[in-house]
Amino acid sequence: MEEFEGYVDRITFRNEENGYTVLYLVKPQTDSEEEEEECCVGCFSFVAEGEYLLVRGRRTIHKNYGPQLQVDSYETKQPDDSMAVERYLGSGAIKGIGPALAARIVKKFGKETFDIMEREPERLAEIKGISGKMAVSIAKQFREKQQMRQAMIFLQEYGISMNMAVKIYRYYKDDIYEVLRKNPYRLAEDISGIGFKIADAIAQRAGFYVDSEYRIRAGVLYMLQQSGNQGHCYLPETELVSMTAELLGVDREMVSSQIDALTMNKEILIEEVGEERRLYSSNLYYMEMNCARMLLDLNLDFPVDSDKLGGRVAKIERRQGIVLDVLQRKAVCQAVQNGVTIITGGPGTGKTTTINTILQLLEEDGMDVLLAAPTGRAAKRMSETTGWEAQTIHRLLELNGGMNDDDKSGMHFERNELQPLEADVVIVDEFSMVDIYLLNALLKAMVPGCRLIMVGDVNQLPSVGPGNVLRDMIKAEFCNVVRLNQIFRQAAESQIVVNAHKINAGQEIVLDNQNRDFFQLERHAAQDVINVVIQLVMKNMPSYVNASVYDIQVLTPMRKGELGVENLNRILQSYVNPKSDRKIEKEFHGVLFREQDKIMQIKNDYQIKWQKKTRYGDVFEEGTGVFNGDIGIIKRILETEEAVEVEYEEGKLVTYEYGQMDEMELAYAITIHKSQGSEYPAVVIPILTGPRMLLNRNLLYTAVTRAKKCVTLVGSRDTIYQMIRNVFEQKRYSSLCRRLQEMKEEDYQ
Repeated sequence: MEEFEGYVDRITFRNEENGYTVLYLVKPQTDSEEEEEECCVGCFSFVAEGEYLLVRGRRTIHKNYGPQLQVDSYETKQPDDSMAVERYLGSGAIKGIGPALAARIVKKFGKETFDIMEREPERLAEIKGISGKMAVSIAKQFREKQQMRQAMIFLQEYGISMNMAVKIYRYYKDDIYEVLRKNPYRLAEDISGIGFKIADAIAQRAGFYVDSEYRIRAGVLYMLQQSGNQGHCYLPETELVSMTAELLGVDREMVSSQIDALTMNKEILIEEVGEERRLYSSNLYYMEMNCARMLLDLNLDFPVDSDKLGGRVAKIERRQGIVLDVLQRKAVCQAVQNGVTIITGGPGTGKTTTINTILQLLEEDGMDVLLAAPTGRAAKRMSETTGWEAQTIHRLLELNGGMNDDDKSGMHFERNELQPLEADVVIVDEFSMVDIYLLNALLKAMVPGCRLIMVGDVNQLPSVGPGNVLRDMIKAEFCNVVRLNQIFRQAAESQIVVNAHKINAGQEIVLDNQNRDFFQLERHAAQDVINVVIQLVMKNMPSYVNASVYDIQVLTPMRKGELGVENLNRILQSYVNPKSDRKIEKEFHGVLFREQDKIMQIKNDYQIKWQKKTRYGDVFEEGTGVFNGDIGIIKRILETEEAVEVEYEEGKLVTYEYGQMDEMELAYAITIHKSQGSEYPAVVIPILTGPRMLLNRNLLYTAVTRAKKCVTLVGSRDTIYQMIRNVFEQKRYSSLCRRLQEMKEEDYQ
């Protein structure tokens, strides 16, 4: 066993998951001696360039890289000479300190520098270039690095990866020790990216038994959480018990007993409907109840002279040179006369014309109107088609990513029942995408007397989040619903529109390639399909629809397999954004990210900050929040800062630390589910084979309606026709419809 000590001169490789690192240590020598360098390999939990280490290990010879020290153990030491201290500070380990400033600090304080930083940080302000505020920041970083290093070593004992360990430490700080010893299952509840399975593995390392009550309760809550990710607001008790028992490998009776305990603690709620017992997480139960109550409270009547209203609508028609059909006129009148109105219809049925007519009426009446949509793309499209400013619902409600007392995630909306929206009317487009969480937040920010007009296509896929909001509201028949169904002449010229309606009606579409915007290219082997997709994306489609190669979106039903998202992204990346010496790369979880890559945010991050900058780099707008489905481009990979800079639509710049890269994935190809609410100049849809539950009518309809100028289906015509015939839709357990009906009935009694 050999020992070597010195400062970390450079790190040439690091696996962020397991900590395996290749680094070079340099032993400081006197002025007359040359510095001695040692290549060290091994697992280093938390080491940065400039730190001083004592390592112990075995000397080996690598066939490609020569002599190395295979490190078995190491310890971080405080540098004991001025040169080593200066090396550490000048390495970038402390933000704000570069080599020049490090030299001035060490010249002033010498070997006592670290003691000064720890015990008398205010003295750093004695140095030119360091303000009092900066001195506090430097000292804070120094202390946090020491505390984090200790925590990293502790967490690694439980088999936790470096990336995950950083997340855990940042959430709990010094409380991490108590959490892991008492109840590691809290990690699954509190930390994004740690599911029950990871927490369970940690708990077993910590000595928790398989039938521990903590484990079973966490398993029940995990299954309810997973059901929410699949769109459910509750699960029948029999299903929840069965799935949890199978997950944990315990008896059903054990699960049932802990369900009673969770009910006593009000972590879950049970509702009996007929002979069925329905189990809810408490927050989803109350959200559904509150949403039903708030919707009914908003649904007031506003008496209007029908003849005068009809005359005003006719005047707008003449002025705009349009002719509304009977249903459009009905929608316009009801939107003015009622507190809650739902307008639904497929593509080309005149939803936009209807909204514009409503807007003109409301403007004539001097009403304050707010327009919103669930996604940035949908809001942008709404602005373009109406000429009015539209915002995302999150922005409308003034999302704040800072911590508050009610939400451990830190996310909350400034607009709520205490500070409602200042509007007479709120119009929301693409309402099929709204889940129960977003509906609840929107309704809390509205007061009775404010009209709510919801516009959407009920035949689109339901929201990614829990609930079946638009369908439940329509089915409940608690408010006026207008279903637009006439395809207007201009829209009827588009085969995208015509075929979308045929698909929705279960009718076979004509695939003869005799039109300008809807094509089907027959291929029977996956590799042949891939070759055609590459040709379309790289050559044919950009010039055909006058768009960038980045604007051509490949939509696929599945994630896995040859025609799944993961494989297609790897292939398309090599063509759209090939490897180059001028582009920095970063591998994460087996996926290679490269500067200029097209990426998608895959989870809601309410706390991450964004900025908008002028061409000169000056910040003119700031905010928080990037959301599931947002698409951007990697502008820079900052290796020294271990960060990735992404530019989203409207010039929003977001900087991700390496540890946050699990929030993004390549987006040259995306699942059809992820395309909801978006519109692209052209879509390319590979369809060959796949699970029956994915290859259904609803999915094909949604994919086709994402295209603005051109749809190209590549693959099997037979599979396309099978999808049209397949009406399978995964059942969603939700109760909003029933609650609306029951509360409405109670109100009439």
